[in-house]
Amino acid sequence: MSPSPNPNPTPEHEKVPPLAELPWYRRLNLLNTTLLIFVLAVIFSGSQIEGNERDLDILKNLGRFLSDFFPPDLSVLKSTGSALIETVEIAILATFFAIIISLIIALGAAQTIGPKWLVFSMRMLLNIIRTIPSLIWAVIAVAAMGANALAGVAALTLYSTGYLGKFFSEAFESVDMKVARSLRGIGADPLQSFQYGIWPHAKPLIWSHCIWMLEYNIRSASIIGYVGAGGLGLQLHAYQEFHQWDRFATVLCCILVVVTVLDFLSERIRRRIARRDGSNDALSD
Repeated sequence: MSPSPNPNPTPEHEKVPPLAELPWYRRLNLLNTTLLIFVLAVIFSGSQIEGNERDLDILKNLGRFLSDFFPPDLSVLKSTGSALIETVEIAILATFFAIIISLIIALGAAQTIGPKWLVFSMRMLLNIIRTIPSLIWAVIAVAAMGANALAGVAALTLYSTGYLGKFFSEAFESVDMKVARSLRGIGADPLQSFQYGIWPHAKPLIWSHCIWMLEYNIRSASIIGYVGAGGLGLQLHAYQEFHQWDRFATVLCCILVVVTVLDFLSERIRRRIARRDGSNDALSD
């Protein structure tokens, strides 16, 4: 028995032709258009970058640069250690102040907690703060407070608040609000509802973001000193100005050691937090 014909055949004028048969301009979707614009931008940018023969002799420049870098001048190790301690202190204080400010802002920026007008206002504030790079915050802080470590703390506090506020609000929004609503239903006040219904579930993610921010701020505190905000950046700037690359290398090696150790420790802490959070979820189930 032959199969019955399709009772509702598609008219010829409504059939979609294969992609290969379409004109090029009809094959452009958002992804392809973005990729095409990016490729054209790369070609245009590459054609605008110019250099002289010395600049383009990469291997020769690299060899001369490395010969000036090594061996590092260990005579500045003591002063570098003092500046390194100041850098870590700037990062710790900035992260601490940013955590406090960000927690307050995040409560208003979380859609599941704050009213709409407050959520909009707090998110706009966080967007504005994140728009300004840490180095620009450092320039502003140095202009307002002078060239000292306190300016570095202020700059990194503002910069970190823009990111931690966003991360914290997203952590609060990821929490299932059923527990908090149930607590409110049995007479708990808003603070108790947050303390027992929201914070325990958001805390692991928040602490993970805090550790990451501290790690990031130690790197940033090494850079903002270039504009006078304290820390290792002051030494880096001085050695670069006088072309003392062997001393510059000593500072970089110290930064590398500290960042490597911190990466290792922060990764271990984040994994432990994740495992503990997973075991608590299993027990609650």
